[in-house]
Amino acid sequence: MAAQFTFEVHTPYRLFYSGSVEAIVLTLVDGEAAVYANHSHFTAPVVPCLLKIKDKDGVWKTAFTSEGILEVTSHKTVLVTDTAEWPAEIDQERAKAAKERAEESLKGNKLKFETKTAATALRRAEMRLKAKEEKP
Repeated sequence: MAAQFTFEVHTPYRLFYSGSVEAIVLTLVDGEAAVYANHSHFTAPVVPCLLKIKDKDGVWKTAFTSEGILEVTSHKTVLVTDTAEWPAEIDQERAKAAKERAEESLKGNKLKFETKTAATALRRAEMRLKAKEEKP
């Protein structure tokens, strides 16, 4: 059996996940990262992405997570995020509509902050749709 560590995902509205895991994979601002037991300590910002969790039974689960902060310590790893959703919780039509709005917003001549906001919204929508397509 692979070494395990405690992993938690907190949103403003609920404890999304808490349990022993073998690994997690998610995307930080500078690229994809995998965390295993006994990983070195760090804190890093997370971008909207697919969060992959290898549970204590060795089964991979996929969820969507939006922007957040990941903290890895010796006693547990915690992701604090604005939103986290399992594929079954994602409203596909709403995500498609959000993607279309973000794409339309990116087409216009916008100020830098408006472009960044639209690009972030587009990534969130795309990741939600990708999570919805994942097999359980």
